[in-house]
Amino acid sequence: MENSASAFRAAIAAGYGIECDIQRSADGWPMVFHDWDFARLIGRPDRADALTADQWRELSYLEGEEAPIDLPVLLDLVAGAVPLLIEIKSRPRYDVERTCLAVAECLRGYGGHHAVMSFDPRVARWFRRHAPGTVAGLVMREDDYGFTQKAWQRRLALWIARPDFLAYHVAALPNPMAASLRGAGLPVLTWTVDSPARRAIAAAHADAPIAEGAGLP
Repeated sequence: MENSASAFRAAIAAGYGIECDIQRSADGWPMVFHDWDFARLIGRPDRADALTADQWRELSYLEGEEAPIDLPVLLDLVAGAVPLLIEIKSRPRYDVERTCLAVAECLRGYGGHHAVMSFDPRVARWFRRHAPGTVAGLVMREDDYGFTQKAWQRRLALWIARPDFLAYHVAALPNPMAASLRGAGLPVLTWTVDSPARRAIAAAHADAPIAEGAGLP
């Protein structure tokens, strides 16, 4: 199950780096979860930000009986064994800086290799200003689900974020902008690499894949 403790343990045992997602609970705690509601993974209609962290811990995934975990639990679980890439979720009119602060507080003193990233360029900007010791990246896609379909939107996001790296949608590679930025020294990751064909694209046009399933080596 994605973002579950058992999935993270399996990744650590295999020596794979971990990518996780962060949603914020009603009381401002960083919870390791992808969706904005619990319908798909928990089977409840509640919004993720409608429950407190203690209420989150009483939930269980539809697949199995595990409860979602919070970021401190994940950090204790990983304990520097593998690199950790933390995606901070955001959307229009969302107070993402509150999540940035919560994540930064959890990362204070964590000694393992880690980085944060987000589709929201405000995240990399926040970490650059307030937690410059944490590597921060910008996630970008160009399809109907993204916010950077137009070239001017991509340029604006880059200008706001000034990221340490890009995480570019594999379906949009190769493209001139990513190639140019990579050529100028900006590391480019790509996601989601879930097939041998996409792994070949990642090898040719990016510095590292964010992979799962058949995209793993």
